[in-house]
Amino acid sequence: MQRSTGRLLGIMLVVVVTGVLIARSYYGRQNRSVDPRIKHARELYEQYDRLTQSGDFYRVSALLDSISLIYEGIPHYKSSFELGVLHNNRAAMLLTLALYGDSIADSLNPYSACTNDSIIFLAELHVNEAIAIYHNWNRRFGGKDEQEIRQSMEAEFREGLGEPDPALTENYILNRIKEIQNSLVENQRRLSVCHTNLGLVYRLRGHHAEAVGQYEKAIALWDRNLEAENNLNRLLGKPLKKRNIIQKLFPPNRDISSKK
Repeated sequence: MQRSTGRLLGIMLVVVVTGVLIARSYYGRQNRSVDPRIKHARELYEQYDRLTQSGDFYRVSALLDSISLIYEGIPHYKSSFELGVLHNNRAAMLLTLALYGDSIADSLNPYSACTNDSIIFLAELHVNEAIAIYHNWNRRFGGKDEQEIRQSMEAEFREGLGEPDPALTENYILNRIKEIQNSLVENQRRLSVCHTNLGLVYRLRGHHAEAVGQYEKAIALWDRNLEAENNLNRLLGKPLKKRNIIQKLFPPNRDISSKK
């Protein structure tokens, strides 16, 4: 029994190590293909979950500001899906403060001087901005093949790139085309999360019928949106659903790149 257990652990270790090496190789190649102008923004975004969990919303707010400034300073990214992610992240932070602000120290809350109504209003503005960005992005690139996407974005993408190596420039363009293609798929889920947040805006205002409509829209966009489903169940007086083991092991990620 001990021998078979040891053998199994050995096999698992080999699988894990192999997976790590493959991942390092893959992401190493990916990193070399990422537009260097926004690498720092993605590195900063890796701090988002940790800072959110720490409850230091001053630092969360400053982090989102810093990332937004990078994207907004580059023509191609001024209205990109990445900014949609940032707007919805900002809305999520504001809604957290609207719900739990009384239990958060003023030193950690950049909106401590604001009323709850004004915080909810700001959250609504950011959610709607995210939704508009996603829809505009989908209209711009949706239904286009790789060559058509390239024709639509290449001149704009090259503006300010300043890369003297044509091979590297080509890598950046091809990688961005893949990110755009992935974003068109992921935007369904992103929009679902936006409508979940918009549902919470209405719920906090006591507009339950409008909240129900937003949660139903969120579920229609992404039928695995458990948060929207449970928020809807709360309003309808139905029992809440629990995450299954797969959902616990593989929760929705918050990557600002082509994943989120």
